[in-house]
Amino acid sequence: MKKKIPVILTVIAFILILVGLAKMCNPTTSHQDQAQETKVKPKKKHLSVAEAARPYPDPKDLRPAGSWNKTSEKKKYPKLGKAKDLVLRVSLKGNRVYVIKRGHVVYTMLASGGVYKNGKSDTPTGTFEIKEGRGDSFFNQGLNEGANNWVSWDPDDANVYLFHSVPTKADGTYNMKEAKKLGKTQGSHGCIRLSVPDSRWLMENVPVGTKVIIEDE
Repeated sequence: MKKKIPVILTVIAFILILVGLAKMCNPTTSHQDQAQETKVKPKKKHLSVAEAARPYPDPKDLRPAGSWNKTSEKKKYPKLGKAKDLVLRVSLKGNRVYVIKRGHVVYTMLASGGVYKNGKSDTPTGTFEIKEGRGDSFFNQGLNEGANNWVSWDPDDANVYLFHSVPTKADGTYNMKEAKKLGKTQGSHGCIRLSVPDSRWLMENVPVGTKVIIEDE
């Protein structure tokens, strides 16, 4: 019997060694959790002021900022229909105009609104509507600046606040320095600037009475 005791102890020791090796080869759940916790979290994308201000994401087919002589989106313009179904939502800091039909954004336009002075834009914010006034072109002698394809949303029917193309010079050519701001930053005296094709389409198609909502964001 005494001879069997060392053998039994040897067997027990061997079993304990096997158990230890099994634990080393198979990490416990707590070790897995710890490893997951140590993984580096992906960095959040830094948004510019304009990106953060936009109420809707840009469509994939939106052209780059500064595309003053092209349609903002590569797709065809939507059919607008009745004024009661439409909203033109302007994001001043976001440099965008959204055409909203029955609650859905159907077209996004690159835009530039009024410059900011002491934290306030030269473009008034609030709810307005498209007026009767519209035309092919105008030139403001006092500002020495004009534009094409204008349509009014002026609350006083004075045709002061408009949607129109990027600005033109006295000779009728487009001001390239200002045109490059389209969709990137503000630059106007209060009107909302659009690309040449976008402004033409809006002038020819937006019905009188369409709601216009203008906000900083």
